[in-house]
Amino acid sequence: MSTEATTPWSDALLHKTQLLEAQFAQRLLALPDGAQLALRERAAAGSPALTAVLLHGISSSAASWLDVALALPQNWRVLAWDAPGYGASTALPQSQPRDTDYAARLSAWLAAEVQGPVVLVGHSLGALMAAACAAEAAPPQLAGLLLLSPAGGYGAQDAAAREKVRSARNAALDTLGVAGLAQRIDQRLLSPGADALAREWVRWSTSRLQASGYRQAVNMLCDSDLGRHAPLALPLRIACGEHDVVTPPAACRRWAEAWQRPFASIADAGHASPVENASAVTEWIEDSVSDFEPGLPQ
Repeated sequence: MSTEATTPWSDALLHKTQLLEAQFAQRLLALPDGAQLALRERAAAGSPALTAVLLHGISSSAASWLDVALALPQNWRVLAWDAPGYGASTALPQSQPRDTDYAARLSAWLAAEVQGPVVLVGHSLGALMAAACAAEAAPPQLAGLLLLSPAGGYGAQDAAAREKVRSARNAALDTLGVAGLAQRIDQRLLSPGADALAREWVRWSTSRLQASGYRQAVNMLCDSDLGRHAPLALPLRIACGEHDVVTPPAACRRWAEAWQRPFASIADAGHASPVENASAVTEWIEDSVSDFEPGLPQ
């Protein structure tokens, strides 16, 4: 049975949603195959030096990137999507999609709309999508890959382990509903020191989930494996919030060590570091891009 909850959002959150629509507004894009994507964009001042494409996690949305998007260099174009099945984005046709299916939709979007160098920034489940896109689709304009608190997926585990995670996630949704999940999500995604607005922002974003899209994403998490996608030909950096309990720093550091790439800790942040410490995440993105291939525009 679903438990619905009514949340009296604060004035501060309402002001933030107004900022979202004023400076990182949503638009809809029709892809050649008929699918629709809900996107948010902060345009570059003049001709863009590069495009940063921001991919959210399983309980989130494009809106979670607001503070990062507004703080990135003004000569960058900044794009974020609501992943397939989230918000107004068309769900994937597969009932049990894998990361490669999301990657194909991502690649189609980049081909349809983005020119010049692109840096993919994937957070949590978005990191699985970004890595699959880089390794499998290999868009020609892709210049670098940034994985923030990457979800490793459960695809390398046995069927029983995968089904345990799948059943637990779906049972929580069945019992609590989207509203119920949203009411408690901040306790897992943010550090104990997170402020009230960060907690509201995380809950607000989760409250906008589409249940069917979330279930598809759960299937993707259970059946995909980040280790299958070792995009070693690309510039790559990995980071994690120092208080992350979802994808802990030790686990994220192991991916960096396995791929022999730099690892960074995001101070004063849990799993949802783009919300809790946007300034540190922004600094990490900028510093990483500056360390990428010589000649990549800044």
